[in-house]
Amino acid sequence: MSSRIEQLIDELEEYIESCKPKFMSNSEIIVNKDEIDELLRELRMRTPDEIKRYQKIISNKDAILNDARAKAQALIDEATVHTNELISEHEIMQQAYAQANGIVATAASQAREILDKATIEANELRTQASRYTEDRLAELESIVSSALKSSRADYDKLMGSLGQYHDMIQANLRSLRPAEELEESHLLGDNDDDDKLDVL
Repeated sequence: MSSRIEQLIDELEEYIESCKPKFMSNSEIIVNKDEIDELLRELRMRTPDEIKRYQKIISNKDAILNDARAKAQALIDEATVHTNELISEHEIMQQAYAQANGIVATAASQAREILDKATIEANELRTQASRYTEDRLAELESIVSSALKSSRADYDKLMGSLGQYHDMIQANLRSLRPAEELEESHLLGDNDDDDKLDVL
C-alpha cells in the first residue's frame, strides 16, 4: 500500500501532465496556482508524519535486524563452542588411539623378544640334550662292545678248558678199558660230547 506522499506526488505528476502548454513553448505550461498550492501544502503537511513513520519502520527494521544478528551470533557462538568440544574430543580420541597403538606395539615387541629368547633357549636345550644323549649312547656302545669282547674271550677260554677235560677223560677211559670197548665207548662218547657241545 502506497503512502499519502506517494499519492500526492502521483497527483502532481498527473496534474502537470494535464496542464496546457504555454503558447509557442514546449517546456512551459499554464497551471492553476491554487490547485498547485493545495497539493504542495498537503505534501508539506504529510512529509513529517511520513518521515516519522518511515523512521519508525527503519528503527523497527534495525531492531529486528539487530535481534536477528544477535540470534545468529548466538547460534554461531554455540556452534563454535560445540565444534571446539568436538575437536577437543577428537584430539583426545586421537591421543587415546595413539597411546593404545603405542601400548600394543610395545607389547608386541616385548612378546617377540620373549618368543625369540624362548626359541633360542629351547634350541640350546635341544642341542645340549642331543649332545648329552649322543655322549651317553657312545658310552653305552663302548660298554656293550667291551662286554661282547670280554664274553667272547671268556667263551673261548671255556671251550678250551672243556676241550682239555675232554681229552683228559678220553685218556683215562683208554687206560681203564680194553681196546674194543674203548673204541665203542669212544664212538658213543664222541656223539654225546658233540651233542653237549652243540647245546652249549
